[in-house]
Order: sequence, then C-alpha cells, then structure tokens
Amino acid sequence: MMNRFKLLVAFSLAFLSSFSQSTDLLIQKVAAKLATVKSYEAKGTLKTEVPFLKLPLSEVQISFKFPDRIEIKKDGGVTVLPKGGLKVSMNSLLTGGNYTSFSAGRIMWQGRDLLIVKLVPNGTSSDVVISTLYVDEKELLIRKANTTTKDNGTYEIEMEYGKYAKWALPDRVQMSFSLKDYKLPKGITLEYDAGIDDKKKDKKTATDKGKIEINYSSYLINKG
Repeated sequence: MMNRFKLLVAFSLAFLSSFSQSTDLLIQKVAAKLATVKSYEAKGTLKTEVPFLKLPLSEVQISFKFPDRIEIKKDGGVTVLPKGGLKVSMNSLLTGGNYTSFSAGRIMWQGRDLLIVKLVPNGTSSDVVISTLYVDEKELLIRKANTTTKDNGTYEIEMEYGKYAKWALPDRVQMSFSLKDYKLPKGITLEYDAGIDDKKKDKKTATDKGKIEINYSSYLINKG
C-alpha cells in the first residue's frame, strides 16, 4: 500500500513538473516574440476616465526601447497615468526569465480559448508580486494581464491586436486601476466635473476604478 502511495506521489510530481516546463516553454516563446521589437515610435489617441475629473481625448506619442522603457508624451497638457502603470510592460515581466510560472486553467474570453498563466517573480527585488497572463497559444500573444505590485496597486491590461500582431504590438490597450492606490503627481491640479462636491472628490474606495485607453494609429518599428 505504501509503495502504491509513493508511486502515486512520484507520478503526480512528475506530471506537474512536465506541465510547468511546458508553461515555461510557452512563456519563453511569447517573450522571444516580444523581444523582436527593440524600439518603436508610435502615434495614437489617449482616453482617460477618472471619476470626477474632466479629461479630454488627447493625441499622444509613445516611444519604447527594449526592454521596458516607455514614454508617453501629450501636447498641451498633463498625461494622467498611474505611477508604474503602463511601465509594468509585458517585456519587463518576462525579460530575463527570473520568475516561476504555472498554469491556472483555461478561459474563453472574447471568443478565444486562452491559457491562464501565473507568474511569480523569484526573489524580493521586483515591485511585482504576481501577474496573471491570459495567453493566446496559437498567436503567441498576451490578450490580457492582471498585475499586483507592492507599491502601486493592481492593474488590469487588455490588448487588441490587428496589423501589428506579428510584432506582438497592440492596436488598442485598455488599462484599469484602483483609484484607492492612485495619486496625482505633486503640483498638478485638474478641472473637476461641475456639480461634484468636495467630499466625493477626495473620497476614494477600493471599488472606484480609473481607465486609460490608447488607440494606436501607427508604429515606426526598430528604426531608432
């Protein structure tokens, strides 16, 4: 009886190990596809939804340098981005392979069958605590990601791909974040919606969400 139990445990451990290795291989392939882009300059529109604030649709320029340097510039105004938000990029999560990955099942999302992969950084130096990636195995694309950080709250990012999918570059990115963990940079004042009282402006709860959406109109890839 004891020998059967030992065999069952050994088989289970071997199965889990092989499944983890296949997950690692998938993430390595996704990372390799992302790594084909060493730099880009992009143009697009930025839509910011923060309760109680009046923020117009803006034209923006986005620049990227491998592995995780991202700058978003907006003419004639302030870009209201949560600290650390979009800079928690897919490259920054995957570059170097210093993480433990494991499968957490599958999900049908927007008509696609996606593998759910959990990433936990090895060591304590990373600001990321855990990331959940929703991976399109056929296209080697991350369609959705949820990342919890130590200092900057939790962010959920959704990505839609089109003509730049072969580069793993999205046509549209939407990020949602908790306003409870969100602070405007010092010295910045913005115009509030009329009719909102001061108590509501200052009160933030865990259920209050902000959203940022970028629609990309063009990319200039690997020219810098």
